[in-house]
Amino acid sequence: MTARSVVEQATQALRRAILTGALAPGAEYSLRELAGMLDISFIPIREALRSLESEGLVIMRPGRSAVVAPLDLDDLQGIYRLRRTLEPEIAARSCLLLSDAELDRLAERAAEFGAAGHGMAEIYDDHHAFHLALLAPAATTWDIRVLTTLWRAGERYIRIGFGQLDPDPAEHQRRGEAHGELVAAFRTRDPATVSAAVERHLARNEKIALAALS
Repeated sequence: MTARSVVEQATQALRRAILTGALAPGAEYSLRELAGMLDISFIPIREALRSLESEGLVIMRPGRSAVVAPLDLDDLQGIYRLRRTLEPEIAARSCLLLSDAELDRLAERAAEFGAAGHGMAEIYDDHHAFHLALLAPAATTWDIRVLTTLWRAGERYIRIGFGQLDPDPAEHQRRGEAHGELVAAFRTRDPATVSAAVERHLARNEKIALAALS
């Protein structure tokens, strides 16, 4: 295994632990602790933490420790302010480029989000892929880089907010319907309709996440 692949695996493992809450927000961990958790040396841990710091997920401390970035209302609002700047505009262009076959596939995926046995933890990766597929035809490489960073930074908030709603069967149905409505908006091929639908979707998600933190 190459040194780079060890760093990438460490980055993925630590990112997942942060996003799922296994590494608690605001908690400080020494490099020794983290290296022991993953059974690797300090060097790839340090490189992984630098990468995660650039994503806003950790704060490096002088010496040999790092703090998991605390959950913060201003941080959450900043994430959504940037998402509202980017996503509706990209979606407005993407709706003219997506094929009917791809929209059919995404409609099926949206329906799966409403399954009663699928909590936010189970569907998050598919949920991320769904939104990426809606935007990808009109997104540049830099759009994807920036959005991926924002999605990762916001994932902890989304997991908390929607995780609290998971016990409610009506929430699962609403989740499927909300994503089905996005696909329906894209089928209109009308940029204004699509932009407005994405704005509403983001606004509701932000409201749920803010309520959970408040």
